[in-house]
Amino acid sequence: MRSTFAGLNTMVRGITANQVSLDTVGHNITNASTDGYSRQSVNLVAARSQAYPTVNGDARVGSGVETLSITRARNVYADKQFWAETATQSYYSTKQTNYDKVEAIFDDSDNTGIQNALSEFYNALQDLSTGASTASNRTAVVEKATNFVDKVQTAAEQMQSQIGSQYDDLSSAVTQVNAITGQIVELNKNIMTTEANGASANDLRDQRDLLVDKLSAYTSVNVYESSDGMYSIVSNGITLVGGVNRLTLQMSDPIHNADYGINDYNIQIKESGINFMPTNGTMKSLQDTIAEDKGYIDDLSAISGTFLTTFNNVHQQGAGIDGSDSKLGTSDGPSFGLNFFGDNDTVYQWDDAKQAVKATKLNNIQRKLEPKSGTDPKASVTVNITGGVASTQELKGINIIKELGVNLAIKNDHNKIAARIFKVTEDTTSTGANAGTYSAALNGTGDGTNAVNIASVINMEQKNVSNTATVKLNGTAVNTVTGGADTTTERMIGTNSINAYYNAMMSQLGSDSESMDDKADAQDDLIEQITDWRSSTSGVDWNEELSNMIMFQQGYSACSRCLTTMDEMLDRLVNNTGEVGR
Repeated sequence: MRSTFAGLNTMVRGITANQVSLDTVGHNITNASTDGYSRQSVNLVAARSQAYPTVNGDARVGSGVETLSITRARNVYADKQFWAETATQSYYSTKQTNYDKVEAIFDDSDNTGIQNALSEFYNALQDLSTGASTASNRTAVVEKATNFVDKVQTAAEQMQSQIGSQYDDLSSAVTQVNAITGQIVELNKNIMTTEANGASANDLRDQRDLLVDKLSAYTSVNVYESSDGMYSIVSNGITLVGGVNRLTLQMSDPIHNADYGINDYNIQIKESGINFMPTNGTMKSLQDTIAEDKGYIDDLSAISGTFLTTFNNVHQQGAGIDGSDSKLGTSDGPSFGLNFFGDNDTVYQWDDAKQAVKATKLNNIQRKLEPKSGTDPKASVTVNITGGVASTQELKGINIIKELGVNLAIKNDHNKIAARIFKVTEDTTSTGANAGTYSAALNGTGDGTNAVNIASVINMEQKNVSNTATVKLNGTAVNTVTGGADTTTERMIGTNSINAYYNAMMSQLGSDSESMDDKADAQDDLIEQITDWRSSTSGVDWNEELSNMIMFQQGYSACSRCLTTMDEMLDRLVNNTGEVGR
């Protein structure tokens, strides 16, 4: 049975509902620019009706409106899509940044990079081939070689620094992930407490989803919501957040990597000590770019190793202009069998099985000429390098690059540069048992044939590299990186020339960088579409909110006016009836 004052309660409910709705509109407007905020709305339902007797039985009279709940506008499918694609966007963006830095290290646009230094070294050798006895040409060869070595070693050092910076960024990312997961756990607790009585913790949920947005940039995430409103976040099978619990990531202890001269690190789960392997996002990209940067050091070491092996081998086959040609093969004769790069008392070989440069250091080193005997006028000369083996090292990566340097013996005496070749001459004066033998001699001091051969290593394929002598270590052939018909023997740079190898390396870098730019741009466009998709649901529309504001304001005023009218009616009923005769 409705009471006399039931209408007042109906209007009070209407006023209250419009006031709550207006407050919510204000909340939306003030948070329109808040990161992660989702538009909220009040859900209203008709209040329970009351019975009113009529001649045909009881009728149901409405009693106003009730506020059912305040909910946020959120598209869970758009969220999941955003989290998945944000990880990919961060992966591409991080790789793109790394490519930009690597391109700056190898930049040859201003003719100050490795390519220019290699070209100048090649040109200096070409000049030497036409003027082998000219002092300025010999000086230029040493200076240009030294400049080239400096460029290669500087680039390698910069790549080491870049790798170090990548590990610093990775450590920072681990710290950020731990901070984010810690905040998500706290929000899980607060949301569970707040919603225990049936309410919806909209603002807390927005804050949590914003943290997941940030977390998804570092690694791939899968988000699951339990019945009590708490999130569980899984990445690559590892539950980083499970309700009120979480796992902590940490960087491992440094692992010294002698091949690259750096310390490597793994990401570990502190609670278990096992490695955490991100599958996407910034952390995965940092790990991948570190591996790529090591690859550039490997490429530089391949070039450096070819100079230590193949280039030195060709240089050892010639002689300088120091000493007397008539005393060839003696301590007073011209230098031969010398390294152009590396240590003077070390023989360098490429060990393909171990993928290393074998450096054999000798004591009491001696270099001897051993012309072959026979009837073949093309018989070659053998340069036999002998001595006691003091040590043997297997050089890889940065250690090959560090070993590269112009031989100090040549730096101190440019006349030791082996621009000339040996020639085999027949002994026509001997008779009897010595008849038909051959001996080694040298062309004149102006001969630059071996300088041409040396230059060919820089600018010609393996098959075009000339070999005019055999080089042995204690009687055994050591340098098998031959040219001519032999293209089966492995070299660090394969069958390509050094110049072609470096150009291919730079072309690949440019291609990879351009491809990554295209991928990053496409991913940015995709993220923009997904963001617009989310905003169409969750974003605050000023026009819509202002329209709602006017609607709720008018509703509030109408309910207030109706309340006033009912109050006047009741006032008449209470105060002006039942006073007969007055």
